[in-house]
Amino acid sequence: MGSDNETPEERRERLRQEEWKGNPTGNLRDSFHRSSNGSLVELVGGLGWKGTGIIILVLILGFIIYAVFFR
Repeated sequence: MGSDNETPEERRERLRQEEWKGNPTGNLRDSFHRSSNGSLVELVGGLGWKGTGIIILVLILGFIIYAVFFR
C-alpha cells in the first residue's frame, strides 16, 4: 500500500511500528510504563471522535454537578 492511499490513522500506526522496530529497548521501557498507566493516544485512537467527545462531556458534567452540590 502506498503512502498516498493511507489514512492518517494507518500512517500513525505505521510510523509507530517503525519506531518500535528501530528502538527495541525504548519499546521495552514504553511497554512497562504503558502497562501500569495506559496510553491516552491509544485510548483516543480506539474510541474515535464520538467516544472522546462523550468522555469530555461526562467529565465536564461531572465537574458541574460536583461544583453545584458540594459547594
